[in-house]
Amino acid sequence: MPLYTGVVPPVVTPLNPDFTVDYDSFTRVLEHLIAGGVHGLFVLGSTSEVVFHDADTRKAITEHAIKVANGRVPVLVGTIDPTTDRVIKHVKIAEAAGADAVVVTAPFYTRTNQAETIDHFRYIKDATSLPIIAYDIPVCVNIKIERKTTVTLAREGTIAGLKDSSGDDGNLRYVLADMKDHDSFFGMTGSEIVVDSCLAMGAQGVVPGLANVDPAGYVKLWNLMQAGDHAGARAEQERLCRLFEIVWISTGRTSSGSAGVGAFKTAMRRLGIIASNTMARPQRALNDEEAARIEAILKSTGLLD
Repeated sequence: MPLYTGVVPPVVTPLNPDFTVDYDSFTRVLEHLIAGGVHGLFVLGSTSEVVFHDADTRKAITEHAIKVANGRVPVLVGTIDPTTDRVIKHVKIAEAAGADAVVVTAPFYTRTNQAETIDHFRYIKDATSLPIIAYDIPVCVNIKIERKTTVTLAREGTIAGLKDSSGDDGNLRYVLADMKDHDSFFGMTGSEIVVDSCLAMGAQGVVPGLANVDPAGYVKLWNLMQAGDHAGARAEQERLCRLFEIVWISTGRTSSGSAGVGAFKTAMRRLGIIASNTMARPQRALNDEEAARIEAILKSTGLLD
């Protein structure tokens, strides 16, 4: 059986107005997700604003999440940095803290190719006993983890699974088909609005940033798909698609990245989960007019009366 399946949200990191981590709100986020029935937690990913946190803060976030989870669900830790040896340092910290697995992108800023990307993952595997999940997000790292690369790493046991945030669902489908004879491998989509389709084609799970706002919705969608109720799953997916429209509200005034995570934070603030929608600089937080539009969507999708 695959090591991890189900709904594993990339956890939002709430910030205080002075840009420090708001650990009281962070605890509420973790409890909100666990209460919503999620199957795991992914801390220090893109939705966590990982690259904005220094090593000490990453360590504190990791330790806090593992302490709060307390074994109730596995905690996957993003160990994301441009170069191999810097990633290994983060992996060692995650391992010491009790992480269940680490999530690793291809190298970035430095110019690499598929061969060096394979070496990158192999070097990290040599340095840890933790399962490694490859994170394909070319929009951030400027290189795609190609189908052949993923399959090579998976078949030799270097990676345990794939978190696909490439937007290339066709490539994910080919990887899943290539690995169908390896029952331990898992592929998860990071695309919130095509979860039903990806699960239908064989993905073993989903890593939806929007689940920070509505974890129960994604768990319901997962359960419906597992039960074979595709019509019910489609209806729930379409409701979540309407909710997902919050991510476009500030587009133009903010970058696409801060528009998405900023929308999640703004919705979570309105739901009483976090205290502030502060974003790490230079990202812009959503303003009051944008927050009002998000509130209207929360009401129309059943999350607010």
